[in-house]
Amino acid sequence: MSVVRVVLGVLGFFIVGLVSAQKLSRTEKKISKSVESNNAEAIGFLEEVVNINSGTLNLPGVDKVGQVFGNAFEEIGMETTWTPMPAEMNRAGHLFAETKGTKGKKLLLIGHLDTVFEEDSPFQTFTKINDSIAHAPGGNDMKGGNVIILYALKALQEHGLLKDAQVIVAFTGDEESAGKPLSVSRKDLVDAAKRSDIALGFETSTGFNYATVARRGSSGWKVEVTGKRAHSSGVFNENVGAGAIFEMSRILHRFYTEVKGEDLLSFNPGTLMGGTFVEYDELSSKGSVFGKTNVVAQTAEVRGGLRFISEEQKERAREKMRNIVADNLPKTSATISFTDSYPAMAPKASNLDLLKELNEVSQDLGQGEVVAYDPGKRGAADTSFVADYVACLDGLGTMGTGAHTPEETVNLNAIEALTKRTALLIYRLINQ
Repeated sequence: MSVVRVVLGVLGFFIVGLVSAQKLSRTEKKISKSVESNNAEAIGFLEEVVNINSGTLNLPGVDKVGQVFGNAFEEIGMETTWTPMPAEMNRAGHLFAETKGTKGKKLLLIGHLDTVFEEDSPFQTFTKINDSIAHAPGGNDMKGGNVIILYALKALQEHGLLKDAQVIVAFTGDEESAGKPLSVSRKDLVDAAKRSDIALGFETSTGFNYATVARRGSSGWKVEVTGKRAHSSGVFNENVGAGAIFEMSRILHRFYTEVKGEDLLSFNPGTLMGGTFVEYDELSSKGSVFGKTNVVAQTAEVRGGLRFISEEQKERAREKMRNIVADNLPKTSATISFTDSYPAMAPKASNLDLLKELNEVSQDLGQGEVVAYDPGKRGAADTSFVADYVACLDGLGTMGTGAHTPEETVNLNAIEALTKRTALLIYRLINQ
């Protein structure tokens, strides 16, 4: 979709919104007015935090962005805490901000402070292309979503509407590359969910009229193959066998033909090495291979990812992969190992109920219908870690293009409308 079409579409929602304003209560109209009054400040705040590099491995940068947001939350009366991660994890900490109370639904609002742009990446600062669009690496994914959370809560606070409500804001410092073990890096997020009823995630929006009720989980896998090193003239005979690379080829081909096919299941081999010797550095994701064309390959390795919509689907795929790996060609052996990363966020009925509430808010604002986005088109996110404990809705963040590239943009026109939608959804939930 072109930038022009996106801008015109959002402007259209504003025009319709003028007609539909009578559907809002007097208090909701006041909230909307506050969002409008603070919008220029919100965009300025977004520019400030985008211009602080906070790549996942730039720990001081992540910490600095956390401080800026922490100060802003304290200014609207929220209590903040910074939870550091153990030094050996090489990850920054997490920011939590909270209001305490017992009224209505207990909410958990999820964002993240880090981006994919490390200190040595070609980092571009916040630059307006025009009044509607800005280049903002890390602004769409997802500092813009964080700003929507902040300024939605600010609008509510200005009218004393957060009193006696429990709202927890959780901004992780390592969403783009979660620290291991996950039992440590996501413990505080899960603990916050256990004290909540609903989690709202503000990852990048998939479109003005979409929200995320389900996300696929992600898992890593590695296949290691060993063959018999020998002169290539003997390949295929009973003493030498097939060699490691032919065995790896067999495995990958059968993965493709026998594991592929289930709806919302995907798997991808990301790196492949084979030869006499291979070396791979996990930290840098770089490897080296030594081998010769007249030598049967002694070793081969492949690393990949697996995406799934449920734990049951994940385990079915893993079992098929294990069986294929065990069926070796002559004189070869192979093993497969798995690493868990993000769990799946299944499309629960309670998530769909939340979508109905968001849709009602959007309709009352004159912003149009909001429908569920295809989970097969979304990546993993932190909401997945809390999906077993609370009703979840995600994809409530900013709109833009080019996420994870230096050309990443943010649609500035959409920020005000999305902040209004968020503020009114929070208001209605904490008053149920």
